[in-house]
Amino acid sequence: MKIPAAPSLKIQVQIGKNKIVEAGVIVGEHPSRKVKDLKLVLGNDIVLRSGTVLYLGSRIGDGLQTGHHAIIREENVIGNHFCLWSNSVIDYGCRIGDNVKIHCNCYVAQFTTIEDDVFMAPGVTVANDLHPGSPDAVDCMRGPTIKKGAQIGCNVTLLPHVVIGEHSLIGAGSVVTKDIPPYSLAYGNPARVVKKVSDLHCRVKDHAPYQFLRKGETVYGRKS
Repeated sequence: MKIPAAPSLKIQVQIGKNKIVEAGVIVGEHPSRKVKDLKLVLGNDIVLRSGTVLYLGSRIGDGLQTGHHAIIREENVIGNHFCLWSNSVIDYGCRIGDNVKIHCNCYVAQFTTIEDDVFMAPGVTVANDLHPGSPDAVDCMRGPTIKKGAQIGCNVTLLPHVVIGEHSLIGAGSVVTKDIPPYSLAYGNPARVVKKVSDLHCRVKDHAPYQFLRKGETVYGRKS
């Protein structure tokens, strides 16, 4: 593990108990942006694999696990049992809940909100800029909000400001340009709602894999 040598930076890194840190990890990279609070706080039972870079100025709970060459920038607030796999990046200013898993080669843009129990498959790209190149683009910059339990398929692109509803499922290769209601299956470019997730039927095994979501299910803001 590499921690920058300046004594002032060492004080700004707080790591809990039972850590596994492989060679080539950087804990406490200094951001190029001006950050009000540079303290990096990591919880207990973390596993950081080689090539991981954690910037100063974030708060991350217990059970963090990273793959190789994963990056978490500054000013993020991340809950417990967060998994970020190889070659994925969490840009600055994000809010991420508990039990979130982000697979390989994903990019999460600044100011994105991800609630508990969300899964992102490999290659997901999150955008946050409504009008890139405009002098005032930063004033409107915000990533999507991904609600509790949503599942995002391989190579999906999520555009700025969209809301991915609770326990929804986004099919592989989709481009999400508008809000997706809770408990919905959506796919395509642009992504469109096709059916309820609980109505999906497995082609391999004779069962409905999401039938457990029927209880209390909400679709289009109304009880089903």
